[in-house]
Amino acid sequence: MEGVGWIAAIIIGGIAGWLAEKVMSSSMGVLMNILLGIVGAIVANWLLGLLHIQPLAGWLGYLITGFIGACLLIFIGRAIRR
Repeated sequence: MEGVGWIAAIIIGGIAGWLAEKVMSSSMGVLMNILLGIVGAIVANWLLGLLHIQPLAGWLGYLITGFIGACLLIFIGRAIRR
């Protein structure tokens, strides 16, 4: 997460992962929420780059990107388990 520090990335990742957990009706712990939010933001930024879409900037942009990426990761995880 360029543009924010590590502590901010952890906080934003935790919030994004928690939001994704609630929307996707998943049950994960705090650590998994943080990981989902951070990795989700990385994945979503990468996918947006492939589509030539400028990623969102700032705290809110990282939160939205992390949320979308975390939801995508939860969806993929469920698809693989089935």
